[in-house]
Amino acid sequence: MSNKRFTGAGVALVTPFNEQGDIDIPSVHSLVEWHLESGTDMILPSGTTGEAATLSKDEFAELVTAVLEVVDGRIPVIPGTGTNSTAKVIEMSQLAQSLGADGVLVVSPYYNKPTQAGLYEHYKAVAESIEIPVVMYNVPGRTSSNISAETQLRLAEIPNIVATKEASGNFKQIMHIIDNCPDDFSVLSGDDSDAFSIVALGGDGVVSVVANEMPAEMSKMIEQALSGNFAGARELHYTMLPLMEANFFETNPIPVKTVLAAMGKIQEKFRLPMVPIADENRKKLLAVAKSMGLIS
Repeated sequence: MSNKRFTGAGVALVTPFNEQGDIDIPSVHSLVEWHLESGTDMILPSGTTGEAATLSKDEFAELVTAVLEVVDGRIPVIPGTGTNSTAKVIEMSQLAQSLGADGVLVVSPYYNKPTQAGLYEHYKAVAESIEIPVVMYNVPGRTSSNISAETQLRLAEIPNIVATKEASGNFKQIMHIIDNCPDDFSVLSGDDSDAFSIVALGGDGVVSVVANEMPAEMSKMIEQALSGNFAGARELHYTMLPLMEANFFETNPIPVKTVLAAMGKIQEKFRLPMVPIADENRKKLLAVAKSMGLIS
């Protein structure tokens, strides 16, 4: 039995909004039920895919509470609490802990472009402010800075920093972390198209966008890859790959919410600065979803 806290297929959950622009709590409940039925291993609300940057503190609490109510302790709930102010991350992480979250996902501070020393001190301060586990999130494409392998490995020595969500696409760096991290530390792919490869290299799972649309398939792919059935996992990888790519025709989460709306799971509502998908991209995106049997 693994002593790692977080492994398997996690979903970077979208935040559904209603006609009034508020969080659509009934849709949150039904999405979470669907994930539980489909074998999703972890739910990560209020991340990039969840339009976290547009949620107020009260809405964050409302969303996380709604997810926790349905999950009822069955799988880990790991809300995103990251921003570019360490004090604010501490405040949100303490709130997540008080709500009953199983951990927090903390994106590297964006815009500020901290040094490696600054990144280390940021995560250390957050980890020391709470008792629940911390998952680092390295996504240079959005933050303009990379948490180096050396810094991540130093942070992995802090007892409640238990995992990294790696979306750097730098396989040399990711392999170095996998090869040198503590036995109880998880390396999760932050990019759907890299997930199969990262698990094959010794990683522990994924925090997935495409799992919003194809939760059972993503869960099965990761399960098979973790158990060493690489042929089966590879087949599922290539089955999902067209949609993994289509989900980035425009900025995430615009495409994934468009598909979920076409599937009847949520309303197609965004918060500015996110806007509906361009017509040409909509046609291409929905053609991919149709080819996979997600919509008729």
